[in-house]
Amino acid sequence: MVAPAALRVVRCGGGTIHGARAVFSADSKYLLCASGDFVKMYSVVTEETLRLMGGHADLVTGIQLNPHNHMQLYSSSLDGTIKLWDFMDGIPIKTFSVGSKLLALYALPSSEDSVFVVIPKCGERDTFQLVSVKLTKTAGQDVEAKELSVVLDGVGASPKHIAFGREGQYVASVKEANLQVYFFKQKQLNRFSVNTAKTKNRNSQFTCIACHPTEDCIATGHADGKIRLWRNFYHKKEYTFSTLHWHHDTVMDLAYSVEGTSLLSGGVESVLVLWHNESDCRKDFLPRLGSPIEYISMSSDGSLCCTLHKDNRITIINSNLRFSKSIQGLIKSIDVKTGLVVDPRTKALVLNGEPGHLQFYSLQSDQQLFSLDIVQRQYIHQAGLKQADLVKVAFSARGKWLATVEEREEAADPELQLKLWFYDEETQSFKLNTRINMPHEDHITDMCFRDTDELEDDSPILVTAGRDSVFKVWVMVEDTDPEAQQSVSWSCDFVGSYHNYQATNCCFSEDGSLLAVSFEEIVTVWDSVTWELKCTFCHPPGKIRNICFGRLTCSKYLIGATDHGFLCCWNLLTCALEWSARLNVLVLQPDPLSEHIAAVSWLSKESSLFVFKPNEPRPIYIQRNLCKEKILLAAFVPRDEPEMAGSEKYLWLRSSQLFFLTDTQELLTLSARSLEERLTPSSKQLAIEESLPVTPFSLLLGKHRRQQSQEDTDLGKLVVHNKHEQDSPAVKELLHTPAHVLPSASFLCPIFINSLLISKENKSAEEVADEGEMESEKTDGDSDEEGDVTEMEQEDTNPMELLGEVTCKLSKSQERELRKLRKMDYSWISAF
Repeated sequence: MVAPAALRVVRCGGGTIHGARAVFSADSKYLLCASGDFVKMYSVVTEETLRLMGGHADLVTGIQLNPHNHMQLYSSSLDGTIKLWDFMDGIPIKTFSVGSKLLALYALPSSEDSVFVVIPKCGERDTFQLVSVKLTKTAGQDVEAKELSVVLDGVGASPKHIAFGREGQYVASVKEANLQVYFFKQKQLNRFSVNTAKTKNRNSQFTCIACHPTEDCIATGHADGKIRLWRNFYHKKEYTFSTLHWHHDTVMDLAYSVEGTSLLSGGVESVLVLWHNESDCRKDFLPRLGSPIEYISMSSDGSLCCTLHKDNRITIINSNLRFSKSIQGLIKSIDVKTGLVVDPRTKALVLNGEPGHLQFYSLQSDQQLFSLDIVQRQYIHQAGLKQADLVKVAFSARGKWLATVEEREEAADPELQLKLWFYDEETQSFKLNTRINMPHEDHITDMCFRDTDELEDDSPILVTAGRDSVFKVWVMVEDTDPEAQQSVSWSCDFVGSYHNYQATNCCFSEDGSLLAVSFEEIVTVWDSVTWELKCTFCHPPGKIRNICFGRLTCSKYLIGATDHGFLCCWNLLTCALEWSARLNVLVLQPDPLSEHIAAVSWLSKESSLFVFKPNEPRPIYIQRNLCKEKILLAAFVPRDEPEMAGSEKYLWLRSSQLFFLTDTQELLTLSARSLEERLTPSSKQLAIEESLPVTPFSLLLGKHRRQQSQEDTDLGKLVVHNKHEQDSPAVKELLHTPAHVLPSASFLCPIFINSLLISKENKSAEEVADEGEMESEKTDGDSDEEGDVTEMEQEDTNPMELLGEVTCKLSKSQERELRKLRKMDYSWISAF
């Protein structure tokens, strides 16, 4: 018996892709990025995720192509290891254990058996060193690399703070207001300070550095938006520098072109600046890239450039500074105020995206499906400016209606807008139906639809709760104005309150008959038809933080969590407290397809998960120390197909999968399978084949195959040899298996030849019957008929077929009719 795999926490999206510079493959077809604990490989052409290389136990901090084998990749991590990958196959070749946190990685062609990494200095806090690590060539996949030699002391922790000069002759490092340059051959170290470099600006600290590829020139970016070009730095006192200035704020990153004829810079303005010949007068711009630029990378052939942005966006740009592609994962917004919401149509996660936008994020492809502009105002990147932002989102049961709330923080008079959006089947997008200014006099705290499929089409209901001590019921009404552009709109139908307490949470029961609204320490239950108050529940001290109804067999229970660390379960039939537990619950999330409820607690700087049914106070599943980050949001996402659970305690994951969002905006999930299984080998191979360039031969071959397939379909025939050529497992394995792991040719040859042979068992019953009839006719017929058949079979082999022309062949029944006609005597016609 095989023991069931244990559940483990998997980072499945939202991992920061700007942890290190991205790397292009040698042929510029693929882009490799560090993303959380993983290394992702994207197709530059199709923008798809082709590989997800996992194996590190902590954040990946650096990736570099192996300078001596461009089909291999080095990656470093905070777990203290350097991994060597065959990234085309996603196979880890070797793991080097350094034994210290690695914060950056550099690989040079001049260093054959070593790489450079940044590590913390032993015994000192916030002090880092650049060291050279010798990679031993001993046998085995896991080896130790403890032979370290210090190159520079007092370096910065960011990969952008170190750059290697022309052909690796020197290394330059910046930190705060100091620049260090170390020459390897001379073993000479020169230090420079920007404060003594004839500048009066106090905010001129170094932020990034880049070295010219062919000349002795160092470019540095500064916090005041200036770029300084250092020359003649071989001498401590005779150095010179010039200044370029366009950015109004911090220069985030710099990169030289492959030839060194131009310099690229980016910052918080979301604009890529191309400086020609290091001249302040000649520069080009690529504006409106969406968010601040964090890293800039160049391909080895100079044809492409890549920018990584703070919101996890990847932009691929052509060498002529023209936008080419955009790869967008889970956008990291400033604050996720909407919570995690699941779109009933696409099963995508919906949450805050770009400022004022709603992002629809696909969990399967780890990419953004689309972004919906809710606020419809230009966002201005300026600190301290109060701008409208999206704060609440709710979907109706089948995703036909979308409700959004946007607000602008004002101390005296906050601006609020409630918008109702209708899903248009023709345009496959949401259209604004109703805009309501100031739906509440104060901030809206919660919002929900009555999610009953049977009632949604007839009477959709939306409830909003606010700090103005009321909750409002909004219903859809028909517009009687004949000149109105739309037939329906939304208006307020009922306003409820309870002793002038602030309304904090609201939710409907599964059948939609009851509405629960929490007012600080009290939970009220209302009839959704008459809007009468049915009962109240109270559990002081502490305000109600979350409430939800039980489902299916547990629909008679109401669950609530307080901010003083209590989890309560009330029985709606007896109107009494069923049970309570002492638990500091931050997140309370019911599964829409089962009775299970997930509660996430925060205690002693760690998050823990408890899964339970309301009718049983004992949890079904407990996961202590789920993660060190604080989990703020969670969502159950229905599965396309129920998953077979390996153990009874994992049955709660059969119908839905639970996702978490941490305070660092990383998306986590619990899974018994590895994340790499999400991308099936067939999809990987398909994506790779689609990204291959189209050649004249492939166009000709594809056209011929399409014509042949169409003609075969028209004739109603099944071409057996084409089927074997395309669908043979042996051929697929032979073509798609990496060459270095294939067995010998003598072993593969018989399998390959046998796969091309046509088996007699593949003949259909109708063909066998026709052959039997033909054999009987042959035995009964005379020799002339046999000669005619032989002659006809020889005529079937038309030379035109050998040139690709397909001729119409007679069916078996037609051949029999023709033979009967040939046996008839037509000599009497000669008399005429």
